[in-house]
Amino acid sequence: MIEGVKVKNLKVISDERGRLMEIFRVSEAKVRPRQVYLTTAYENVVKDKKCFHMHKKQNDSFCCIKGKIKLVLVDTRKNSRTKGEINELEIGDENPCLVIIPKRVLHAFKSLDGESFIINCIDHEYNRNIPDEFRIENKYYNWDELRPLEKQENIK
Repeated sequence: MIEGVKVKNLKVISDERGRLMEIFRVSEAKVRPRQVYLTTAYENVVKDKKCFHMHKKQNDSFCCIKGKIKLVLVDTRKNSRTKGEINELEIGDENPCLVIIPKRVLHAFKSLDGESFIINCIDHEYNRNIPDEFRIENKYYNWDELRPLEKQENIK
């Protein structure tokens, strides 16, 4: 697992009235949300296919609450013990998880099952004037075949 990435398996409690799933407790996850938003992706759509997404200040906390996604993380951080690693996680209806993605870790995802709904709790509010959002060309992952690209020298 990439240094700093945390995956918490979530428990769904179901009864005749419906379902309940606790996503996180601030005291346990050490998540200090400043903003929470919902994003969706239609089936077979990648956010973002040509470029991975990265933040320099912000940590993300992803939870796919409906559908299923393939979340891919790439560690290109210079001083990381896990530089060069790629993590592939399938999360959603059948595997409910909270995935904490540290700043500077590249990430992107593909919806695998219908329209997928992802809640993201971030620890810095989005600033429209100076967005902490960077797009990094995808040299790491083949989204059509759902596997890392053959050559990874560019991140070692």
